[in-house]
Amino acid sequence: MDQLSKEHRSWNMSRIRSKNTSPEKAMRSLLHRLGYRFRLHRKDLPGQPDIVLPRFQTVIFVHGCYWHRHKSCKYAYTPKTHIEFWQRKFDENVERDKRILTSISKRGWRILIVWECEISNEESLTKRLTQFLDESQAAVVLRNRENSSGNI
Repeated sequence: MDQLSKEHRSWNMSRIRSKNTSPEKAMRSLLHRLGYRFRLHRKDLPGQPDIVLPRFQTVIFVHGCYWHRHKSCKYAYTPKTHIEFWQRKFDENVERDKRILTSISKRGWRILIVWECEISNEESLTKRLTQFLDESQAAVVLRNRENSSGNI
């Protein structure tokens, strides 16, 4: 049984943000400290990615473990009440994520998903992030070479 009234639960849920969340701000801060520059929530890309690094042709989504169903994560639990409602909602979120990622990928962008639970381990995240962006930069350079050699 829910300990909160329906009105109070509704108020709590209305306070959950989709942009500028704490994990997203922490990720942006880390990127900035590492010297990367980026754009936020570009409306011309599907799903308005949290962070866009145009120079690297890369987008970063900072996913909440609960809402986006991070597998084997303690934060991705399912509420004990209204189970059908929540399962349907989670399934729709995951399906929407798949559609967005497919669409972005088809446009030639590389995608990195950072989970909320990963943000606290800054050392591991920094290593993963720099490796991914190094690979992205190499891919962009290679793509530019192929395009320029084909135009001669």
